[in-house]
Amino acid sequence: MSASADRSLAQRLLDGDNRALARAISLVENDDPAGWELVRELYPQTGRAAMVGFTGPPGVGKSTLIAALTRAVREAGKDVAVLSIDPSSPFTQGALLGDRIRLAEHFLDPGVFIRSMANRGALGGLSEAALQAALLMDAAGNDVVFLETVGVGQADVDVIDHADTIVLVLQPGSGDSIQALKAGVMEIPDVIVVNKADHPLTDTMVREIRGVLALGPKEEGQWDIPIVRTDAARGDGVEELVERLDAHRAHIEAEGTLLERRRRNLRNEVLALATVRLRRQLEAAIREDADVKELLDEVVSRRLDPASAASSILERHDGGDDDDR
Repeated sequence: MSASADRSLAQRLLDGDNRALARAISLVENDDPAGWELVRELYPQTGRAAMVGFTGPPGVGKSTLIAALTRAVREAGKDVAVLSIDPSSPFTQGALLGDRIRLAEHFLDPGVFIRSMANRGALGGLSEAALQAALLMDAAGNDVVFLETVGVGQADVDVIDHADTIVLVLQPGSGDSIQALKAGVMEIPDVIVVNKADHPLTDTMVREIRGVLALGPKEEGQWDIPIVRTDAARGDGVEELVERLDAHRAHIEAEGTLLERRRRNLRNEVLALATVRLRRQLEAAIREDADVKELLDEVVSRRLDPASAASSILERHDGGDDDDR
């Protein structure tokens, strides 16, 4: 792609052209240098969108809830982008589910941009390129960006590194939801949604959630995590959820913690990208290294432990040892 084409794509994206946005995200997702250059150029134009992350076990209705929220936000006259992280196809490494069927009603709305992205085996439910895609959605002028994770349970916590507000979605009568109450994801939400709230065990689940929340530390000025009951398929409770999301946004802006969150998020993203790139560089460097192959054979034969082998590899390819890191 030529420099003039790059500039044209950037300008069209800034003008709100959804085709340009789709093209830009594809470049980033494919690790194309033109995509990273585009993010570099557009980065000063980001930071205006409200980033809302949705996490929770599979099957609780995250996509249906996001569709209902998208409808409410559009009725308020705001533009919305949705980034759904799907399981990867083991054959193509592409998004297994594709664009979410639950969001189909919004496909023809020019004020809504919807994109599915394969997680490509990334732990924690989000793809490496997710934040870059979200930044591009922000630069394109969307007022709200919804991030939906693949929903893999307690490991599904790296959404905290991408969003200003975290919504944990649970449903009553689900063993996965009970597991989520125990640890991991219960430590990160700003708003908890009990979806499919017409279930007879809803009251029981709400009591259990309140009991878990009561065990957490309390600090002065701390946000009091609300529990919102919804039936996303019918639209019940969605208006209250919008109010809670707006209230949380106002709270973190007033407390000055929005900038702190974004600083933490971006710091973690920088370190994550650096880690991925260092691993790729190291793998490329040792791929044809006969000494490394011999070292790994020693580990397989149980004559050398993995930690000692790792230290040896780092010494060979980084010029230092554990004490230098």
